[in-house]
Amino acid sequence: MKRSILIIVVALAACIGGVVGAIVTIRFMDVGPSYNSIEARQQSVLTGYTTDTVYRVPKELNFLNTSKRVTPAVVHIRTSYGPGDFSVNPLDYYFDHPPSRSSGSGVIVSDDGYIVTNNHVIEDASNIEIVMNNNQRYYAKLVGTDLTTDLALLKIRAKGLPFVRYGDSDAIYPGEWVLAVGNPFDLNSTVTAGIVSAKARNIGILRDRSNLQVEAFIQTDAAVNPGNSGGALVNMSGELIGINTAIATSSGSFQGYSFAIPVSLVKKVMDDLLEFGQVQRGLLGIQITDVNATVAEELGLTVNQGVLVNGVAGGSAAEQAGIERGDVIIGIEGHTVTSVSELQEWVARNRPGKQIWVTYIRNGKSAEVKAKLKNSSGNETVEKREIKYELSGLTVEEIPYKDLVKYQLEGGVRVKTVGSGKWKDAGFRENFVIAYIDKIPVDNVEDLNRILEFKKGGILVEGFYPDGVKGTYGVEW
Repeated sequence: MKRSILIIVVALAACIGGVVGAIVTIRFMDVGPSYNSIEARQQSVLTGYTTDTVYRVPKELNFLNTSKRVTPAVVHIRTSYGPGDFSVNPLDYYFDHPPSRSSGSGVIVSDDGYIVTNNHVIEDASNIEIVMNNNQRYYAKLVGTDLTTDLALLKIRAKGLPFVRYGDSDAIYPGEWVLAVGNPFDLNSTVTAGIVSAKARNIGILRDRSNLQVEAFIQTDAAVNPGNSGGALVNMSGELIGINTAIATSSGSFQGYSFAIPVSLVKKVMDDLLEFGQVQRGLLGIQITDVNATVAEELGLTVNQGVLVNGVAGGSAAEQAGIERGDVIIGIEGHTVTSVSELQEWVARNRPGKQIWVTYIRNGKSAEVKAKLKNSSGNETVEKREIKYELSGLTVEEIPYKDLVKYQLEGGVRVKTVGSGKWKDAGFRENFVIAYIDKIPVDNVEDLNRILEFKKGGILVEGFYPDGVKGTYGVEW
């Protein structure tokens, strides 16, 4: 009897185990998906799932809108460098000798095509190509450069472009969020974020023959690498506060800090290059060093910060204002000055002939005087680039508006006479309309002067004659 009961229990357990095993096998057996869309499957499984609506990204950390606004106005600059020897078979040489290339970034600052970049991005380039965020391409003309601030102004023939509005670099402070936008390592439209680490930094990277370099960089920890040079540093409103210029590195790549030229200085330099073709630099005419605790103790000064005047040039703005050797400058135009870089920036914002207030300490007492700035030549005038109509044997003239309309041109320059020399040897004849130099559109005679000023070696000139015959010439420049 007991044996029968045991057999029945074992048999019943076996049956139950078999049934459970079958159910489990059927339940988890992979018989293939019953759907054709992963997304649809996700949506069906997540039916009733609600996202967390409590957490919101703080406004000061929401980079999306700023990035969308700025990125289309930051361009990729590609430069080429070639020997340009057109002395023999000029056109064959132009096309058969591909130049070496480099790249950087630039910022569109006007809807009609003005672009800011670093001088070192385009220095000595034979051609400058602009690649937009949407891959549209232009050849740019170099309007002007300034070695003392490492800035350059370019121009492309275009309209209705997106641009970055000027901000106020004086109104930013260490700790504020900023974005750096550029093209590092040829990676288009790269955006990085960081904070302002310091202002008015002098890191000793700029050199000028006259020792007039201005270094008052904004320091940030936004990642900047080779190719970012000339790109935008913007605040969270999408306003330009600096042009990214340098990195502090021992490896050649980003290692924690980057440096940008403040837009307060950029604006002045760009306006000078636009109006005069060269920077109009106002100078006090003094030799200066930083004041620190050691200097203050040795000289018995009453302040530990400021700018010590080591020397005053004869006939300079400083001498005429009564500033003397040993004075400690502590303010320019009502703004506190604690270092040489700050003084240089505040003075460099002004043109020759401008009167500025200078606050200084002498024998423990504060005084304020007005100094009328002078240029490097010792006068108070601004100097505009001369327009030349005679170019090494070639005489040119402006094209009247009615003829531009007739030729369906936006601009150009007409050849008036051709004398003996390289232009005649290249094949130029009178009445030829110069429309392009190295693919760069020529607007007028001043524009032609500006283009040729920065050209070295051979140039490719394109245009046509009044009868419609096109002409292409190679000229050794």
